[in-house]
Amino acid sequence: MHGDHIFGLMGLLASCGLAGNVDRVDIYGPAGLNEYLQACSRYSHTHFSYPVKVHTVRPGVIYEDEEFSVVCGQLNHRVTAYGYRVVEKDRVGRFDVEKAKALEIPPGRVYGQLKRGETVTLNDGRTIQGSELCGPTEIGRKIAYCTDTVFCDGAVELAQDADVLIHEATFAHQDADMAFQRLHSTTTMAAQTALAASTHRLIMTHFSPRYAPGNSLELKDLLLEARAIFPNTDMAYDFMTYEVPRRREVVLSGKC
Repeated sequence: MHGDHIFGLMGLLASCGLAGNVDRVDIYGPAGLNEYLQACSRYSHTHFSYPVKVHTVRPGVIYEDEEFSVVCGQLNHRVTAYGYRVVEKDRVGRFDVEKAKALEIPPGRVYGQLKRGETVTLNDGRTIQGSELCGPTEIGRKIAYCTDTVFCDGAVELAQDADVLIHEATFAHQDADMAFQRLHSTTTMAAQTALAASTHRLIMTHFSPRYAPGNSLELKDLLLEARAIFPNTDMAYDFMTYEVPRRREVVLSGKC
């Protein structure tokens, strides 16, 4: 609930309403968020043209549908702070239509069954396993988001085997004492979290302005610190986008 994380929310919601293309917004966050938005709306005389529902989160699964699940976990900060883990569910590999045609499997509902990996018995008595017509399973992507926090087990747990960990790195390593006092992370803490969790990529964010260009330490120095521990590290910047790559299931064989 610190200001640098919530001050922009009211303006974003108001702008969405002006755009006129929003049916509903669900917001997930810590206790007090709903009261904050109500106060902002009351004192700024802002009224949304669409329903807004605030969900107060607690550690555990806070959202799930057919494609994704979202887990919330406790971090270690001066106020209640949570990290999040977004997991995309595994998907059956690409269905080989040409192979199905070559096997003279009639198109229709049976194609859908085979695409889902099911075993189907055709009218001519043949039994076809869907897995034989589908490529390798597409492993669901995993993203972890941890800010604000000092190094803690909760962040490591959320980031386990994540394709991407987005983690705060407010301070340089030399300012570790300040990080512990304010319960924020250094670059090395973020890198150690990624390393301990076997994360595939670390993207650092939430930098202190004390490392602006021209100072004795700059952001490029922070990046070098983190990469010394976890080489696959990048730094976030305004309007940055990153496409999370998919991983495919690898089937090992004992044959030579």
